[in-house]
Amino acid sequence: MSMLLYLVPVALFLGGAALLAFLWALRAGQYDDLDGAAERILLDEEKRGDSAR
Repeated sequence: MSMLLYLVPVALFLGGAALLAFLWALRAGQYDDLDGAAERILLDEEKRGDSAR
């Protein structure tokens, strides 16, 4: 029973830290363009104009 006195605050702290990390990522724009990377892989390099060979 005394172990709960340690585990409950630790769990609340970790949950709060995860929530803050999610909110930070949301404000930083990490979830703005979900389809962009999936579509970019389908494009040919010649069409994009990349000459990184």
